[in-house]
Amino acid sequence: MIDTLLFSFAPAAVWLQVILLIIGIVVVLKGADWLTAGAVGMAERIGVPQIVIGLTIVAIGTSMPEFFVSLISAINGTPDLAVGNIVGSNIFNALLIVGTAAAVAPIAILKTTVRKDIPIAMFASLMLMGMTLDQHISRLDAAILFICFIAFIWITLRGARKDMQANHEATTKAPMPMAKALLLVVVGLVCLVLGSNVFVDNASAIAHGLGVSDAVIGLTIVAGGTSLPELATSVVAARKGNSGIAIGNVLGSNVFNILMILGITGLICPMTISGITMVDLSMMVVSMVLLWLFSFTKYHIERWEGIVLIIIFAAYMGWLLK
Repeated sequence: MIDTLLFSFAPAAVWLQVILLIIGIVVVLKGADWLTAGAVGMAERIGVPQIVIGLTIVAIGTSMPEFFVSLISAINGTPDLAVGNIVGSNIFNALLIVGTAAAVAPIAILKTTVRKDIPIAMFASLMLMGMTLDQHISRLDAAILFICFIAFIWITLRGARKDMQANHEATTKAPMPMAKALLLVVVGLVCLVLGSNVFVDNASAIAHGLGVSDAVIGLTIVAGGTSLPELATSVVAARKGNSGIAIGNVLGSNVFNILMILGITGLICPMTISGITMVDLSMMVVSMVLLWLFSFTKYHIERWEGIVLIIIFAAYMGWLLK
Protein backbone atom coordinates (compact mmCIF):
# COMPACT_ATOMS: atom_id res chain seq x y z
CA MET A 1 0.00 0.00 0.00
CA ILE A 2 2.77 2.42 0.93
CA ASP A 3 4.58 1.79 -2.36
CA THR A 4 1.51 2.84 -4.28
CA LEU A 5 1.50 6.19 -2.48
CA LEU A 6 5.10 7.00 -3.32
CA PHE A 7 6.39 8.10 -6.71
CA SER A 8 8.79 5.49 -8.06
CA PHE A 9 10.34 5.65 -11.50
CA ALA A 10 13.66 4.52 -12.99
CA PRO A 11 13.92 4.62 -16.82
CA ALA A 12 15.82 1.99 -18.76
CA ALA A 13 18.35 4.48 -20.17
CA VAL A 14 21.34 4.94 -17.86
CA TRP A 15 21.80 8.60 -18.80
CA LEU A 16 18.21 9.31 -17.75
CA GLN A 17 18.81 7.49 -14.48
CA VAL A 18 21.82 9.74 -13.80
CA ILE A 19 19.80 12.87 -14.59
CA LEU A 20 16.95 11.76 -12.32
CA LEU A 21 19.47 10.88 -9.60
CA ILE A 22 20.82 14.44 -9.71
CA ILE A 23 17.30 15.89 -9.80
CA GLY A 24 16.42 13.76 -6.78
CA ILE A 25 19.41 15.13 -4.85
CA VAL A 26 18.48 18.73 -5.70
CA VAL A 27 14.82 18.23 -4.74
CA VAL A 28 15.74 16.53 -1.45
CA LEU A 29 18.21 19.26 -0.50
CA LYS A 30 15.79 22.04 -1.39
CA GLY A 31 13.03 20.28 0.48
CA ALA A 32 15.21 20.06 3.60
CA ASP A 33 16.02 23.77 3.28
CA TRP A 34 12.35 24.75 3.01
CA LEU A 35 11.31 22.41 5.82
CA THR A 36 13.96 23.83 8.16
CA ALA A 37 13.11 27.44 7.27
CA GLY A 38 9.40 26.81 7.80
CA ALA A 39 9.94 25.00 11.09
CA VAL A 40 12.15 27.82 12.39
CA GLY A 41 9.54 30.37 11.31
CA MET A 42 6.77 28.48 13.12
CA ALA A 43 8.88 28.15 16.28
CA GLU A 44 9.74 31.85 16.28
CA ARG A 45 6.09 32.79 15.70
CA ILE A 46 4.96 30.80 18.76
CA GLY A 47 7.83 32.14 20.88
CA VAL A 48 10.25 29.19 21.14
CA PRO A 49 13.80 30.50 21.90
CA GLN A 50 16.35 30.52 19.08
CA ILE A 51 18.80 28.29 20.96
CA VAL A 52 16.16 25.58 21.32
CA ILE A 53 15.32 25.89 17.61
CA GLY A 54 18.95 25.41 16.65
CA LEU A 55 19.48 22.40 18.89
CA THR A 56 16.32 20.60 17.84
CA ILE A 57 14.30 21.74 14.81
CA VAL A 58 17.19 22.87 12.60
CA ALA A 59 19.34 19.85 13.47
CA ILE A 60 16.49 17.46 12.75
CA GLY A 61 15.63 19.38 9.59
CA THR A 62 19.13 18.92 8.14
CA SER A 63 18.85 15.19 8.88
CA MET A 64 15.56 14.85 6.99
CA PRO A 65 17.25 13.82 3.69
CA GLU A 66 18.87 10.85 5.46
CA PHE A 67 15.59 10.03 7.18
CA PHE A 68 13.42 9.86 4.06
CA VAL A 69 16.08 8.09 1.98
CA SER A 70 16.61 5.44 4.69
CA LEU A 71 12.90 4.99 5.40
CA ILE A 72 11.92 4.61 1.73
CA SER A 73 14.90 2.30 1.11
CA ALA A 74 13.81 0.01 3.95
CA ILE A 75 10.17 0.02 2.81
CA ASN A 76 11.23 -0.74 -0.76
CA GLY A 77 13.22 -3.78 0.37
CA THR A 78 16.78 -2.38 0.19
CA PRO A 79 17.85 -2.28 3.87
CA ASP A 80 21.56 -2.23 2.94
CA LEU A 81 20.91 1.08 1.21
CA ALA A 82 19.06 2.37 4.28
CA VAL A 83 21.77 1.47 6.80
CA GLY A 84 24.58 2.22 4.36
CA ASN A 85 23.17 5.73 3.96
CA ILE A 86 23.41 6.33 7.73
CA VAL A 87 26.83 4.74 8.23
CA GLY A 88 28.22 6.45 5.14
CA SER A 89 26.72 9.82 6.10
CA ASN A 90 28.27 9.67 9.56
CA ILE A 91 31.69 8.80 8.11
CA PHE A 92 31.24 11.56 5.52
CA ASN A 93 30.31 14.03 8.28
CA ALA A 94 33.14 13.23 10.71
CA LEU A 95 35.95 12.86 8.17
CA LEU A 96 35.20 14.89 5.04
CA ILE A 97 32.96 17.65 6.43
CA VAL A 98 34.97 18.35 9.58
CA GLY A 99 38.19 17.88 7.63
CA THR A 100 37.14 20.34 4.93
CA ALA A 101 35.85 22.87 7.46
CA ALA A 102 39.09 22.67 9.47
CA ALA A 103 41.17 22.97 6.31
CA VAL A 104 39.27 26.18 5.50
CA ALA A 105 39.71 27.57 9.02
CA PRO A 106 40.86 25.90 12.28
CA ILE A 107 37.86 24.90 14.43
CA ALA A 108 37.69 25.89 18.09
CA ILE A 109 36.05 23.22 20.27
CA LEU A 110 34.24 23.92 23.54
CA LYS A 111 35.11 21.81 26.58
CA THR A 112 31.49 20.71 26.89
CA THR A 113 31.65 19.43 23.32
CA VAL A 114 34.70 17.29 24.08
CA ARG A 115 33.29 16.04 27.39
CA LYS A 116 29.65 15.51 26.43
CA ASP A 117 28.67 15.91 22.77
CA ILE A 118 31.44 13.88 21.09
CA PRO A 119 31.19 11.01 23.63
CA ILE A 120 27.41 10.84 23.00
CA ALA A 121 28.05 10.57 19.25
CA MET A 122 30.69 7.89 19.90
CA PHE A 123 28.25 5.99 22.14
CA ALA A 124 25.57 6.07 19.43
CA SER A 125 28.08 4.71 16.88
CA LEU A 126 29.10 1.89 19.22
CA MET A 127 25.44 1.04 19.87
CA LEU A 128 24.77 0.69 16.15
CA MET A 129 27.87 -1.48 15.68
CA GLY A 130 26.76 -3.78 18.51
CA MET A 131 23.20 -4.05 17.25
CA THR A 132 24.25 -5.00 13.72
CA LEU A 133 26.59 -7.83 14.76
CA ASP A 134 23.73 -10.27 14.05
CA GLN A 135 23.02 -8.50 10.72
CA HIS A 136 19.55 -7.53 11.90
CA ILE A 137 17.94 -4.42 13.35
CA SER A 138 14.81 -5.59 15.14
CA ARG A 139 11.96 -3.50 16.47
CA LEU A 140 13.45 -3.94 19.96
CA ASP A 141 16.80 -2.57 18.74
CA ALA A 142 14.99 0.31 17.07
CA ALA A 143 12.97 1.04 20.20
CA ILE A 144 16.17 1.24 22.27
CA LEU A 145 17.69 3.64 19.73
CA PHE A 146 14.61 5.86 19.75
CA ILE A 147 14.42 5.91 23.56
CA CYS A 148 18.06 7.02 23.60
CA PHE A 149 17.13 9.74 21.10
CA ILE A 150 14.39 11.03 23.42
CA ALA A 151 16.92 11.02 26.29
CA PHE A 152 19.42 12.94 24.13
CA ILE A 153 16.79 15.57 23.30
CA TRP A 154 15.89 15.90 26.99
CA ILE A 155 19.54 16.37 27.98
CA THR A 156 20.04 18.88 25.18
CA LEU A 157 16.97 20.92 26.10
CA ARG A 158 17.87 20.89 29.78
CA GLY A 159 21.32 22.23 28.91
CA ALA A 160 19.72 24.82 26.62
CA ARG A 161 17.50 26.11 29.43
CA LYS A 162 20.54 26.55 31.67
CA ASP A 163 22.37 28.45 28.91
CA MET A 164 19.33 30.66 28.36
CA GLN A 165 19.15 31.51 32.06
CA ALA A 166 22.86 32.33 32.14
CA ASN A 167 22.85 34.42 28.96
CA HIS A 168 19.43 35.63 27.82
CA GLU A 169 19.40 37.26 24.40
CA ALA A 170 16.47 39.17 22.95
CA THR A 171 15.87 39.09 19.22
CA THR A 172 14.58 42.00 17.17
CA LYS A 173 14.07 39.96 14.02
CA ALA A 174 10.47 40.00 12.76
CA PRO A 175 9.03 36.47 12.82
CA MET A 176 7.92 34.79 9.60
CA PRO A 177 4.17 34.88 8.89
CA MET A 178 2.57 31.64 10.07
CA ALA A 179 0.94 30.97 6.68
CA LYS A 180 4.32 31.18 4.93
CA ALA A 181 5.95 28.96 7.56
CA LEU A 182 3.22 26.31 7.19
CA LEU A 183 3.52 26.43 3.39
CA LEU A 184 7.30 25.93 3.56
CA VAL A 185 6.88 22.95 5.91
CA VAL A 186 4.30 21.26 3.67
CA VAL A 187 6.19 21.92 0.42
CA GLY A 188 9.45 20.83 2.08
CA LEU A 189 7.96 17.53 3.21
CA VAL A 190 6.49 16.84 -0.24
CA CYS A 191 9.85 17.55 -1.88
CA LEU A 192 11.62 15.27 0.61
CA VAL A 193 9.25 12.36 0.00
CA LEU A 194 9.22 12.63 -3.79
CA GLY A 195 12.90 13.57 -4.16
CA SER A 196 14.05 10.78 -1.85
CA ASN A 197 11.98 8.19 -3.70
CA VAL A 198 13.32 9.29 -7.11
CA PHE A 199 16.85 9.38 -5.71
CA VAL A 200 16.73 5.92 -4.12
CA ASP A 201 15.02 4.30 -7.10
CA ASN A 202 17.56 5.56 -9.63
CA ALA A 203 20.56 5.05 -7.33
CA SER A 204 19.54 1.40 -6.95
CA ALA A 205 19.04 1.05 -10.72
CA ILE A 206 22.46 2.50 -11.48
CA ALA A 207 24.11 0.36 -8.81
CA HIS A 208 22.53 -2.83 -10.06
CA GLY A 209 23.36 -1.96 -13.67
CA LEU A 210 27.03 -1.53 -12.77
CA GLY A 211 27.08 -4.63 -10.60
CA VAL A 212 27.58 -2.55 -7.44
CA SER A 213 25.85 -3.64 -4.25
CA ASP A 214 23.21 -1.57 -2.46
CA ALA A 215 25.55 -1.30 0.52
CA VAL A 216 28.33 0.34 -1.48
CA ILE A 217 26.00 2.74 -3.29
CA GLY A 218 24.46 3.66 0.07
CA LEU A 219 27.88 4.22 1.66
CA THR A 220 29.06 6.46 -1.19
CA ILE A 221 26.66 8.23 -3.57
CA VAL A 222 23.58 8.22 -1.35
CA ALA A 223 25.51 9.13 1.81
CA GLY A 224 27.35 11.95 0.05
CA GLY A 225 24.20 13.33 -1.52
CA THR A 226 22.20 13.42 1.70
CA SER A 227 25.13 14.96 3.63
CA LEU A 228 25.48 17.96 1.31
CA PRO A 229 23.44 20.24 3.65
CA GLU A 230 25.85 19.54 6.52
CA LEU A 231 28.87 20.07 4.25
CA ALA A 232 27.66 23.45 3.01
CA THR A 233 26.58 24.58 6.48
CA SER A 234 29.84 23.58 8.18
CA VAL A 235 32.17 25.04 5.54
CA VAL A 236 30.31 28.36 5.45
CA ALA A 237 30.20 28.48 9.25
CA ALA A 238 33.95 27.80 9.47
CA ARG A 239 34.71 30.55 6.94
CA LYS A 240 32.64 33.02 8.99
CA GLY A 241 34.36 31.99 12.22
CA ASN A 242 31.31 30.22 13.66
CA SER A 243 33.21 27.08 14.63
CA GLY A 244 30.59 26.03 17.16
CA ILE A 245 28.01 25.72 14.38
CA ALA A 246 30.48 23.83 12.19
CA ILE A 247 31.21 21.10 14.73
CA GLY A 248 27.78 21.11 16.38
CA ASN A 249 26.09 20.57 13.02
CA VAL A 250 28.13 17.42 12.42
CA LEU A 251 27.74 15.95 15.91
CA GLY A 252 24.00 16.63 16.06
CA SER A 253 23.49 15.12 12.62
CA ASN A 254 25.46 11.98 13.50
CA VAL A 255 23.46 11.40 16.68
CA PHE A 256 20.13 12.05 14.95
CA ASN A 257 21.09 9.79 12.03
CA ILE A 258 21.58 6.77 14.27
CA LEU A 259 19.17 7.28 17.15
CA MET A 260 16.24 9.01 15.44
CA ILE A 261 16.41 7.86 11.82
CA LEU A 262 17.30 4.19 12.34
CA GLY A 263 15.11 4.17 15.44
CA ILE A 264 11.98 5.26 13.54
CA THR A 265 12.89 3.32 10.38
CA GLY A 266 13.48 0.11 12.34
CA LEU A 267 10.21 0.47 14.27
CA ILE A 268 8.29 0.78 11.00
CA CYS A 269 10.27 -1.81 9.06
CA PRO A 270 12.76 -4.16 10.81
CA MET A 271 15.84 -4.64 8.65
CA THR A 272 18.13 -7.55 7.79
CA ILE A 273 21.43 -6.28 6.40
CA SER A 274 24.19 -8.19 4.66
CA GLY A 275 26.37 -5.76 2.73
CA ILE A 276 27.48 -3.47 5.58
CA THR A 277 30.77 -4.91 6.84
CA MET A 278 32.63 -4.55 10.13
CA VAL A 279 35.14 -2.41 8.24
CA ASP A 280 32.39 0.12 7.47
CA LEU A 281 31.04 0.11 11.02
CA SER A 282 34.56 0.28 12.47
CA MET A 283 35.38 3.24 10.23
CA MET A 284 32.31 5.03 11.57
CA VAL A 285 33.51 4.50 15.16
CA VAL A 286 37.16 5.30 14.32
CA SER A 287 36.12 8.56 12.65
CA MET A 288 34.46 9.68 15.88
CA VAL A 289 37.48 8.60 17.95
CA LEU A 290 39.78 10.62 15.67
CA LEU A 291 37.46 13.61 15.96
CA TRP A 292 37.57 13.34 19.75
CA LEU A 293 41.38 12.97 19.84
CA PHE A 294 41.95 15.96 17.55
CA SER A 295 39.43 18.01 19.58
CA PHE A 296 40.98 17.03 22.91
CA THR A 297 44.38 18.50 21.99
CA LYS A 298 44.24 22.23 22.79
CA TYR A 299 40.48 22.17 22.06
CA HIS A 300 41.16 22.96 18.40
CA ILE A 301 41.10 21.03 15.14
CA GLU A 302 43.99 22.49 13.18
CA ARG A 303 44.34 22.67 9.40
CA TRP A 304 46.81 19.78 9.25
CA GLU A 305 44.43 17.62 11.30
CA GLY A 306 41.62 18.49 8.88
CA ILE A 307 43.82 17.41 5.99
CA VAL A 308 44.54 14.10 7.77
CA LEU A 309 40.79 13.49 8.12
CA ILE A 310 40.28 14.19 4.40
CA ILE A 311 43.12 11.78 3.45
CA ILE A 312 41.63 9.02 5.62
CA PHE A 313 38.22 9.58 4.00
CA ALA A 314 39.76 9.38 0.51
CA ALA A 315 41.55 6.15 1.44
CA TYR A 316 38.28 4.64 2.72
CA MET A 317 36.45 5.63 -0.48
CA GLY A 318 39.27 4.10 -2.50
CA TRP A 319 38.94 0.85 -0.53
CA LEU A 320 35.15 0.78 -1.06
CA LEU A 321 35.39 1.32 -4.82
CA LYS A 322 38.41 -0.87 -5.50
